[in-house]
Amino acid sequence: MRIIPIPIFEHNYSYLIVDDKANEAAAVDPAEPKKVLAVLAQTGAKLTSILTTHHHNNHSFGNIELVMTKPNLAVYGADARIPELNYVCKHNEEFTVGTLKVRSYHTPSHTRGSVCYYVRDGNEANEEMERAVFTGDTLLVGGCGKIIEGDAKDMYNVLYNILGKLPKDTKVYCGHESARLNLQFASTVDPNNHNIRKKLSWSQTSQCTVPSTIEEELEYNPYLRVSYVLWLSTNVADPYEVTRVLRELNDSFISQTNGSNGVGMHGINESESIINEVNGVHNGINGISEIFDSYIKMNIYEAEDLNILNTIIGKSGGSSIKTTIN
Repeated sequence: MRIIPIPIFEHNYSYLIVDDKANEAAAVDPAEPKKVLAVLAQTGAKLTSILTTHHHNNHSFGNIELVMTKPNLAVYGADARIPELNYVCKHNEEFTVGTLKVRSYHTPSHTRGSVCYYVRDGNEANEEMERAVFTGDTLLVGGCGKIIEGDAKDMYNVLYNILGKLPKDTKVYCGHESARLNLQFASTVDPNNHNIRKKLSWSQTSQCTVPSTIEEELEYNPYLRVSYVLWLSTNVADPYEVTRVLRELNDSFISQTNGSNGVGMHGINESESIINEVNGVHNGINGISEIFDSYIKMNIYEAEDLNILNTIIGKSGGSSIKTTIN
């Protein structure tokens, strides 16, 4: 199994999972399809599927062009707002990419339709088995995604009862390059943790901080260390409440440092990238309405999403869309 991180937009990651034995590949969150296709061409593998972690545009929007470019792709996910979705994953369901085993876990918290994909290569009893989990905006290096459509209890249960129980050598491939900011925050709530200091120091000289491992995350990620130490830091004892307070402190920290972990947010460069992708697709088909028909089926959920779409429509000479944002 080969896993190739593909940096996209300002701080997102797409991934190619390549099974060299079957010469097949899956793309994870290929939101900038041209970049994904360029890397795919270098592998020589056949793209057979898309694994979508959640519906946000900076993770799912590229599905439209990829399906147009390569028909008959299996598009996996668990949210009707995902464009081109044609296979709805069940929780704890297993399927394959070539000879690789993939298990889908429903992980509602960042969005209600978030999914993590646990991929294995080899025999379960083989000590040399490779394991990886693709977590989107649920589990990040040293942190977690913003809790948008779930609550703190959802996030706690997802992190502790699903992801935290995976084998410790499982490699974690998340959806954003946000380790430095996450670890800076972690050091404020767990200041005596030398694992945080060590990882933070390393992250400051590393352009790409993925993958981590489940074992590492258990050592320095505050959302997986809701323990006596963090109860003292937050002055509360209930683990769900600790998670809620941590996330609020985390959001405040991001605001105060004028930073962004990118989760559920769209920077101007990212918006322009999406616009360019749409314009590129537009040049290859008769009329942009086909794109927007697919896009609108996503049931636009965030104000940022609507702003991006209306910017695209404006550049294409159309009228703005108005909808209720929950």
